Amino acid sequence: MSKPVLLTVDDDPGVSRAVARDLRRRYAGSYRIVRAESGRQALEALSGLRLRGEDTAVLLADHRMPEMDGVEFLERAMDLYPFARRVLLTAYAETDAAIRAINDVDLDYYLLKPWDPPEEKFYPVIDAQLDAWARTDRRPPGQLRVVGHRWSARCYQVRDFLARHQAPYTWLMDGDPEGAELVAAAGSPELPLIVTADGTALSAPSDAELASAIGLSATPSTGFYDLIVVGGGPSGLGAAVYGASEGLRTVVVERRALGGQAGQSSRIENYLGFPDGVSGAQLAERARLQAGRFGAELLQVGEVTALEARGTARVARLADGTEIAAHAVILATGVSYRRLDAEGVDDFVGRGVFYGAALTEAPSCADEEVAVVGGANSAGQAAVYLARYAKKVHIIVRAERLETSMSHYLVEQIAGTPNIEVHAGKTVCAAEGTDRLERLTFAWPGGKKTVDAHWLFVFIGAEPGTGWLGGFVERDPRGYVLTGPDLVSGGRRPAGWPLARQPYHLETSVPGVFAAGDVRSESMKRVASAVGDGAMAVALVHRYLEQA
Repeated sequence: MSKPVLLTVDDDPGVSRAVARDLRRRYAGSYRIVRAESGRQALEALSGLRLRGEDTAVLLADHRMPEMDGVEFLERAMDLYPFARRVLLTAYAETDAAIRAINDVDLDYYLLKPWDPPEEKFYPVIDAQLDAWARTDRRPPGQLRVVGHRWSARCYQVRDFLARHQAPYTWLMDGDPEGAELVAAAGSPELPLIVTADGTALSAPSDAELASAIGLSATPSTGFYDLIVVGGGPSGLGAAVYGASEGLRTVVVERRALGGQAGQSSRIENYLGFPDGVSGAQLAERARLQAGRFGAELLQVGEVTALEARGTARVARLADGTEIAAHAVILATGVSYRRLDAEGVDDFVGRGVFYGAALTEAPSCADEEVAVVGGANSAGQAAVYLARYAKKVHIIVRAERLETSMSHYLVEQIAGTPNIEVHAGKTVCAAEGTDRLERLTFAWPGGKKTVDAHWLFVFIGAEPGTGWLGGFVERDPRGYVLTGPDLVSGGRRPAGWPLARQPYHLETSVPGVFAAGDVRSESMKRVASAVGDGAMAVALVHRYLEQA
């Protein structure tokens, strides 16, 4: 097979030759270096490579080129080589160019030139990109076909599951010609029907069966680890990255999809290092790749149903009866959206009523009026995103003003979006419809109003969902896990605490079991603080292991 290609494009012939020269000095033994002096010339070269079946590992494009700048070239090159790593070269720091490249082409690196010496400033960057490229599964994914009813709650759950795991699929209604043909060929099975790339038909599959169909791992490779992380949101992924990178044999068990609630966010704009924001899915995917690169094991669609202390081991029991043990555990299960207590709402979940962002539904809201309930950042982010599609977005918030619980930057965005209307001091009291949601009733002191609305997205606070822990660790009255100083307030000690020392800052009432992120009592409900909790918990795990 031919060598993979490293392609560099720069309209300055001298610079172009210099970049190619530096690449050849280090990589000529394993890669073929291709040089171009314009975006158009580079695209022609890539088209030829694609026709000949050659692979391309890295694209290095100068930003300032006439006719087609570097960002435009990288965006068009993605159609030919979607897995190639993308590096933008510039002679000086251009923040706007970097932001546009991050948004448009999911840029992998932003590199200033000239680099001198290349051994310090150039080769480490290319080495990292080549390593990431080599670890990427570049086989074209088999396309799943999903057949179901438009207003079926389970069909929505299946589509949401596939979307959150970034599994490509084609959605077909059972009444469409192709959908009806597949249903007939499968013997009129229960819907939703999933047809895999090899023609296997799955009737109303469970999440575990879906996970297997798209190649997700749900089985641990061993029975004992250094660290078990329960939950794969920002805190869990942060713990996985830091734990695995520091030599701990780490496994993450996530019951739904990596990224948690943050993974459903259309745009997180106040996370450090992403000046124009990053989607929750992008952030989760990058964290997944990073954790995997360091050797963390990720069990998706695995659910921990109980924890137990057996001597110095901490044992997690999974829903399928499997047990895995470790020296330490980090609880990072996050929270789930609180249910809306309004007449009729539960009847339409997945059929017009959605908890969380439900990004898969946004395109279907085109030219319709939608309602968003809640006043926190997640509600604001969803409203701004939905406003791109919907005719009008109604934000219903119990407080008298959005500023009570929403970040200033989001309040300003909402105020500047003409098709968003804020209904402060109101609540949703009823939902009506037949096969789907059709009407909503708003209430406020002294009045009610019913409006036609087919879409309701709910963000009304969160609950920790820690009932499965039973009495294993101490929790506060709301169910959040108590840690560190909260366990010893007033000079008391946790019941049954066996050690002479007090619990560490993020340690629970069971030595060696820590809590990080939103599940922790009195935690900050922000992505950055959750990631910080995960990193801090790993540092405390090391301290615990040293003294165990």
